[in-house]
Amino acid sequence: MQEETITFTLAEKLAIVHVINSVILVDGHVHNGEIIALTQLMKQIDFDSNFIMQARNIDSEQAILILKEMPEKKKVNLESILEMTAISDGFKHAKENSLMTYIFESMNK
Repeated sequence: MQEETITFTLAEKLAIVHVINSVILVDGHVHNGEIIALTQLMKQIDFDSNFIMQARNIDSEQAILILKEMPEKKKVNLESILEMTAISDGFKHAKENSLMTYIFESMNK
């Protein structure tokens, strides 16, 4: 059985890359595992390094509003992406966990 590919809109991709970038940066260190995970996500979600710079420029609250509007299937997919990103360096930092909890709660309100 082949896993269904979820396609995100441009706005959703910007919001997703924004929160992924935030989770990577929140503990103050960018680990090799996080870089590898981000590279894999570039292929999976279809974005490039220039897109990361664009995503950094959107407001965090705007990103959350975009994520709130996504269908449940996309939200579940994003949750697994963020979990995978957070543990890609071998452990989930408390700051990563707190930020992810905020993101999940905010987009599901």
